[in-house]
Amino acid sequence: MTDRRAELADNLTRVRARLASAAATAGRDPAGITLIAVTKTYPATDVRLLAELGVTDIGENRDQEAAPKAAELRTDSAMPPLRWHFIGQLQRNKCRSVAGYADVVQSVDRVSLARALGTAAGRLRDRPLAVLIQVSLDGATGRGGALPSSADPEHGFWPVVEAVLAESGLRLDGVMAVAPSEQPAGPAFARLAQVSAQLTAQVSGACAISAGMSGDLAEAIANGATQVRIGSALLGNRPRLR
Repeated sequence: MTDRRAELADNLTRVRARLASAAATAGRDPAGITLIAVTKTYPATDVRLLAELGVTDIGENRDQEAAPKAAELRTDSAMPPLRWHFIGQLQRNKCRSVAGYADVVQSVDRVSLARALGTAAGRLRDRPLAVLIQVSLDGATGRGGALPSSADPEHGFWPVVEAVLAESGLRLDGVMAVAPSEQPAGPAFARLAQVSAQLTAQVSGACAISAGMSGDLAEAIANGATQVRIGSALLGNRPRLR
């Protein structure tokens, strides 16, 4: 455990240095950028160590892994408060489970999901569940994401915005995206910044931009990201999923 803590501490120092350098280059204050540790496939013990090191925003992709991990850590009275971000593609039949432990759902990308999540959150929570609308930056929905230039009644960005705003159990905080694998990250994140500006012009306070991972955090920060989701650079190469 001591060796793992030292490894995470070293990785965290390097990630924070990269974040600070990218912020300085962009003329931004690094304090305005939240580091989310993506802990999928890693045990609750790693989350505990990260919390000891000051990282308390935790990202998870799969409910079947995240739910028991969150439940285990919730019973540890020595743990500081964690902020759980669900960042994976979400099926409607998982909404009730996710709404029970997540503080933020970053992957709302269709009208039917917004409605199902809003219903679950309204029944389970005493305050609205924060959500980000995932935006497709390649014009397709295969990897998740609402379509910013489409009026499609299910997958169009603005229909999804309207669906989230209609749910009293949800609070719209901003947008999220993953850079397309076949395109440069910088121009893609610039498009996300434009979508964010359009959203904040219509919805006051919905100014969060979740973008950038281990390989492209500098490009994301250059284009206004307020949250970066870091996995491998912080926790190491992932175990192979079974």
